[in-house]
Amino acid sequence: MRVCMIVEGCYPYVVGGVSSWVHKFIQSFPDLEFVLQTIVSDRNPERKMKYQLPENVVEIHELYLQDEDWYKKKHLKNRLNKDEYQAVRSLVMNRHVNWEQLFSLFQSRNISLNKLLMGEDFLRIIREHYDEQYSQLAFSDFLWTMRSLYLPLFFAFKMNVPKADLYHSLATGYAGILGSMGKTIHGGRLLISEHGIYTREREEELLRAEWVKSEFKKTWIEQFRKMSSLAYEKADLVTSLYPRARELQIDLGCPIEKTIVTPNGIAVEQFRNLPGKTDEDSGKINIGAILRVTPIKDVKTMIQAFYFARRRDHRLKLWIMGPWEEDEEYARECFDQVETLGLSNDIVFTGMVNVKEYLGRMDMTLLTSISEGQPLTVLESFAAGKPVIATDVGNCAGLIRGENDSFGDAGIVTHVMNVEEIADAMVRLAQHDDLRAEMGDAAVKRVTAAYRVEQMRDAYHRIYKDFSDSMNIPWTEKAATQDKVFAGR
Repeated sequence: MRVCMIVEGCYPYVVGGVSSWVHKFIQSFPDLEFVLQTIVSDRNPERKMKYQLPENVVEIHELYLQDEDWYKKKHLKNRLNKDEYQAVRSLVMNRHVNWEQLFSLFQSRNISLNKLLMGEDFLRIIREHYDEQYSQLAFSDFLWTMRSLYLPLFFAFKMNVPKADLYHSLATGYAGILGSMGKTIHGGRLLISEHGIYTREREEELLRAEWVKSEFKKTWIEQFRKMSSLAYEKADLVTSLYPRARELQIDLGCPIEKTIVTPNGIAVEQFRNLPGKTDEDSGKINIGAILRVTPIKDVKTMIQAFYFARRRDHRLKLWIMGPWEEDEEYARECFDQVETLGLSNDIVFTGMVNVKEYLGRMDMTLLTSISEGQPLTVLESFAAGKPVIATDVGNCAGLIRGENDSFGDAGIVTHVMNVEEIADAMVRLAQHDDLRAEMGDAAVKRVTAAYRVEQMRDAYHRIYKDFSDSMNIPWTEKAATQDKVFAGR
């Protein structure tokens, strides 16, 4: 079976989180042939792969959401026919969208996006939408906002999606668009696996964003809702990582009969019997934070909370383990914050490391994110027997407190951006050895019982096998051996 794995903004160019999951997932199915469709912002020549691709990844295709309009023919006719006009109008006006007509428009006609967005048809549609709902705003601002809103979507519509038997989209959004197009154009099946709820994550980002004027945030949010609605409509099956995420998918319009829960899983045995503390750690209470130094991880709140915690217990030392190159400006602000607070000897930024070489030295781990799904770092900490302090986002509370077991708390849950609560949690665990041991024991029991990589692989093996059977495709155990192909759009 040929699987097209569709990812946005992560694998193979960003480490951790979803990228790590994708890499290990593909490795766990060595006998299947994978085509990687990755969605990135632009044609950045400095973008480097952070993973050595598994042998069964036989092609790579890229979609650039911010790109040049490469079609140069001057005689191109960009006026829309009646059906095409109505399809674009319905999309813009938030009516019932004829997605198949839109796919056909951008796939069958080598249309210039610049001429379309600057043309008479699009202008007339935007003017109608403006007069109906946005007439209190400056029309020029509204027009340029709508052009910037639809340009990346139209680039997605123009993407030549590779042919596959199964399209496995790791989100809704643009990945859902490509998966829906692949199913519509080439046949096959569509599986959506959401690690976070894409629509809600984009909504949270937009509400905080400074680059979007407040009067246009609703328009952007509506756009992502439309995209997710298409993905849920076209999908044959939609997975989530935990029950509350499944409820959110249903609230957003996904038919309940399409939804199932498939928790994350890790190789638990790899985190047992890790190297323990060294002479360097003598007299220290080590706190580990395994993350990318980015705003969504809210490292600034972590540093601030650690500052207050260490004033109460001078044994504390914070190890921030993970890359900082993804957002160098934010990372520099974090480095400066550490220096300003006089914590240069108490906080270590290790950069990218093998966390198994450090995790055994930790007394606890810490996660202060403002958005998460079901973090693998929490599960890895559990497997190493370390209690976790985490903000109440995604499934963190469910992991720490348990959902279907009686093992007890495996750490402490705090509110997002609550410096006092996070500092109190660090001090409490630092000063109560028995509590750390008790929570660490609950952590090991919970991850062993419900979050093993074997359980996750078995769940997806059944899903993939069911799709294969439904399409009468032999379930082969022969690994793919074709040469890799790298393709941009």
